[in-house]
Amino acid sequence: MVPHPPLADIRHLLDERELFKLKDALKGFQPSELAELIDGEDDTDRQAILFRVLPLDTATQTFELLDLSTQRHFLENLASDKMVEVLNEMAPDDRTELLEFLPSDLVRQLILQLSESERRVTLELLGYPEYSVGRLMTPDYIAVRQDWTVEQVLTYVREHGRRAETLNVLYVTDEKGVLLDDIRIHEFLLAAPTTLVREMMDRRYISLQVMQDQEEALELFEKYDRVALPVVNPQGVLFGIVTVDDMLDVRAEEDTEDIQKLGGSQALEEPYLDTPLLTMVRKRVGWLIVLFLGELLTATAMGYFEGEIAKAVVLATFIPLIISSGGNAGSQATSLIIRGMSLGEFSPSDWWLVLRRELASGVMLGLALAIVGFMRIGIWEVISPATYGPHWMGIGFAVSFSVLGVVLWGTLAGSMLPLLLRRLGLDPATASAPFVATLVDVTGLVIYFTFALVFLRGTLL
Repeated sequence: MVPHPPLADIRHLLDERELFKLKDALKGFQPSELAELIDGEDDTDRQAILFRVLPLDTATQTFELLDLSTQRHFLENLASDKMVEVLNEMAPDDRTELLEFLPSDLVRQLILQLSESERRVTLELLGYPEYSVGRLMTPDYIAVRQDWTVEQVLTYVREHGRRAETLNVLYVTDEKGVLLDDIRIHEFLLAAPTTLVREMMDRRYISLQVMQDQEEALELFEKYDRVALPVVNPQGVLFGIVTVDDMLDVRAEEDTEDIQKLGGSQALEEPYLDTPLLTMVRKRVGWLIVLFLGELLTATAMGYFEGEIAKAVVLATFIPLIISSGGNAGSQATSLIIRGMSLGEFSPSDWWLVLRRELASGVMLGLALAIVGFMRIGIWEVISPATYGPHWMGIGFAVSFSVLGVVLWGTLAGSMLPLLLRRLGLDPATASAPFVATLVDVTGLVIYFTFALVFLRGTLL
């Protein structure tokens, strides 16, 4: 492998505008390395120069890996003929994914400049619902007939395989385009040249429906460990294929969306730095208002127990401890349950199994914190007897039992709420950690002062 020229030499060639030497220096770079090099340049003119000197095939592969903001800049500012060539060479599914994020007027302009065949494919893919399998599929696959010999198949692959998205699997169709089977390429390579395709068929294959949800497709890819799956219409006609690289993008998008929702905001449609400020505020302010109104209930609850707080001010010092313990336990449970459901480890129908586990976990976690809390109050009483006075043990029991109750309640609420939302057909990530924490804050105060009345009535209260 020829070592790459030092980055300083590349930048020197850029500064001197030595385009032919620059083109030669970039020959040994992989598309991923070129994308990193281009995105790493702060100056857009220097980015454009690096991209212009690349051969068409390399430029296309590199363009697919660039940041969205860089892609948009190139499409809007580079010579249209260069970018149209790149768009025509791009895989249809990657091109469709890019066009989804561009302004509608620019999309119309770019589509009109595509070749007739690529324009037809692009418009067809854009016509499917946003999160359907149809948006991900590519028509670039190899289909063969069951009455062909292996020799005919391999000859056909040599003639038409260059444009295929993948050659790992070949698809057998009839004269109407109905999918009959899929066969891995290594089976053709190992078979005798005169073997007929029908002799190699077992008609056991997994397919996706063109209108199927992308998340369902992702589950099938994970279940059957496939690198590609065919996409058919309700009549079984083969429309295209979806490859595992597209599924990795779907997984990344789904995980990003869940994480953003767990943080207490709506999911962003664009990368963070590309999202307009007002859009960012709009995505976040809704949940903040809901959480703020929820926390107002905490103030209302404290007002209800104002008399108890006035009689024993020391109780107020433990309020942050109590409510934060329940909120933290609820946030933990919420995150674990949402992630478990997204990985298919369990479903809402398994709620009883989850409830039993979280009930046991909540009790053990609560007991651990309760013991720590009681020990803390006891140690403080030894160090400074005047801190809590003669009723320190009652205060210790009130705090300890409150922590146990709040942690148990937070654990159960945090685990059951996502399951309930999924059962209702809603996104379980909506049960974000801040939402659960706010819910537990309000109920935690009620639990705390209830135990305080039990253990301190007739003494401090």
